[in-house]
Amino acid sequence: MPVIRQLDDSAVNRIAAGEVVERPASAVKELVENALDAGATRIEVTIADGGKSLIRVTDDGHGIPADQLALALSRHATSKIDGSDLLNIHSFGFRGEALPSLAAVGRLLITTRARGAAEAAMIRSYGGRTDPVRPAALTRGTVVDLRDLFHATPARLKFLRVDRSETLAVSDTVKRLAMAAPWCGFVLRDTTGGGEGRVLFRADPETGDLFDALRARLTCVLGRDFTDNALRIDAERDQHRLTGFAALPTWSRGTAVAQFLFVNGRPVRDKLFVGALRAAYADVLSRDRHPAAALFLDLPPTLVDVNVHPAKSEVRFRDPGTARGLIITALRHALAGAGHRASSTVADATLGAFRLEPAGSARIYQMDRPSQGALTQAYQAQAPQTPGFADLGAAFSGRVEPTDDAALDHPLGAARAQLHENYIIAQTRTGMIIVDQHAAHERLVYERLKAQMADRGVASQALLIPEIVTLSDSDAQRLLDVADDLARLGLVLEPFGPGALAVRETPAALGVVDAGALLRDIVDELADDGQTRSVQARLDAILSRMSCHGSIRSGRRMQAAEMNALLREMEATPLSGQCNHGRPTYVELRLIDIEKLFGRRT
Repeated sequence: MPVIRQLDDSAVNRIAAGEVVERPASAVKELVENALDAGATRIEVTIADGGKSLIRVTDDGHGIPADQLALALSRHATSKIDGSDLLNIHSFGFRGEALPSLAAVGRLLITTRARGAAEAAMIRSYGGRTDPVRPAALTRGTVVDLRDLFHATPARLKFLRVDRSETLAVSDTVKRLAMAAPWCGFVLRDTTGGGEGRVLFRADPETGDLFDALRARLTCVLGRDFTDNALRIDAERDQHRLTGFAALPTWSRGTAVAQFLFVNGRPVRDKLFVGALRAAYADVLSRDRHPAAALFLDLPPTLVDVNVHPAKSEVRFRDPGTARGLIITALRHALAGAGHRASSTVADATLGAFRLEPAGSARIYQMDRPSQGALTQAYQAQAPQTPGFADLGAAFSGRVEPTDDAALDHPLGAARAQLHENYIIAQTRTGMIIVDQHAAHERLVYERLKAQMADRGVASQALLIPEIVTLSDSDAQRLLDVADDLARLGLVLEPFGPGALAVRETPAALGVVDAGALLRDIVDELADDGQTRSVQARLDAILSRMSCHGSIRSGRRMQAAEMNALLREMEATPLSGQCNHGRPTYVELRLIDIEKLFGRRT
C-alpha cells in the first residue's frame, strides 16, 4: 500500500514554483508586479541568456524592512492582504508564493532599503537554504537578483525555448505591464555577453490625465500607427468602467496578437474578452481578421475573482454578462461614431506603392539606356496619338467631370472622374480621394437594411412570377428552418417540391436580384456560421451577404450626380470607411504627400 507522507518544505516550494514560474517571463512578471505594488515609479529589468542565467529587477519603491526580509522568503507570507477577505484584492501579488518559489528554483539575492531606514539590508536564498540578513549598500528601493533559474530543477530547463524566444517572451511581459502602468518608467536591458548590454525597451513615465498618459504609453509600446488609427473608449455600466483604445477595422491583424486586455490593471487572457471583441467587430471584419485593442476594465474587487489561477492570468466575473455587454456596446458605439473614417495606414501603403525605388534596386533601373535614335523612333511612333487623345476611349475608361467648388469642402470632396468603371476620383481642398464604388455602396446598402429591420422590418417587393430555385435537400431544409427570420429580412420563400424553393418576395432595397445566387450565398453563410451565433448576429451576417447583391457593381459607369450622391451618403453613414469585410472603401492622399512623390517637397 502507498504510504502517505508529508513533503518537506523544499519539495513544496518546488511544486509551487512549477505553478507560478513556468519560464523566465513568469519570474519577471512576478517581480515587476511586486515592484508596482511597492509604489515604484521607475523599474529596470536586466536579463541575460533569455533570463536563464540572470534576471535582475530594480525599483524605487518603498522597500522591505530589514526585520521582515527573512519572513518575505517564507510561503504564504505577504503584506498585501490580512487573510480576512480573499475576494477584496487591490494588489497584484497576494499569495506570498513568488519569492520563496523563485528561491526554490534559482539563486536569489534581495537587496533593499525601506523608506526611512538608516541603511539597506540583503538576504540570500538558494537550494532551500536561506542565509542570515546582512547590511548592504543601496540608496532606495529594492534590487532582486535571480541567477541560474531552474538550476535546482534541471528537467525544467529542457522545456525552455532558445534564448531568443525566451527574451521575446520577457519583452512581451514587460510591455504588457508597462501598458497598465503608464505613470511608471520601464527599462528592459539584455546583458548577454557581458558589459552594460543593450536596451530592448524603454518607456519614460507619462504625465497628464488618464487618456493622455495611456495614449503616450501605447504609442511607445505599440507604435504611432496604432494610436493614430485607434478610437478612444470610455464607457461605464453597473460599477464596471471600460477605458482604452480600439483600432479601426481597417487596422486589423491576421492573428489576435494585438489584443491587450486588463482587469483592474492586471494583464489577463480571458475568453470572455476575446469573444466580446469579435462580436463587437463582427459587422466590420471578416472572420480571418482580428481587431486590435488595448482595453482596461475596472470594477470593484468583490465583483471579480482574480484567485482562479496561481499565475493570476485568468479571472472570473460575478456578472460576466455585464462585462461582455459593456465591451460590445462601447466598441460598437465608438466604431459608429468614427463615421466614414478609415485607417491612415491605407494611404501610407498607397503612397509607398507610388514611390520610385532607389536607383539600382528596381528592375527598370537595370535596363540599358536606349540610344538617341531609338528614343526618336519611339516618339515618332507615339506622336500621331497625341492630338487624338479621345481616340483612346476604347482602351481607357477614365472620364473627367467639371469641378464643383462648393463640394470641395466636404470631407470626401467633389467627384472628378471615374476610372475603370469601378474607382471614383474625388478632389478635396487638401488632396484627393479614391473610392471603391462597389465596396462603398455595399456598406451603405447594408447599413440601410439594418436600419430598416430595426425600425419596421425590411421592406419587401413581391415578384410577379415566383422564382423557383433548386438546391440540395439539405440546403433547402436549412433555409426553411430559418424562413421566419428571412421573412423579417424581406425574403419570403416556401417549399416547392424536393430540394426546390419558391421565392415570392425579395428585399426592396436590393432592386432586381438573382434569387438563386442570393439563396446560395445565404446557405454558405449559415453553413460557415455553424449556428453558433445569436439570431441577431446571424441575421446581420445574412444582411451583409444580401447587401452585396444590391450594391453598385464593378464595371458600371456612374454620372457625376450619382458619384457625388454616393460620397455624401458615405459621409453621413457610420462605418462607411470599410466594407462589410473590413477592407477600406476609400483612400485619401494629401496634396503635400503627392508633392513629395514628385520632389516638390522634401
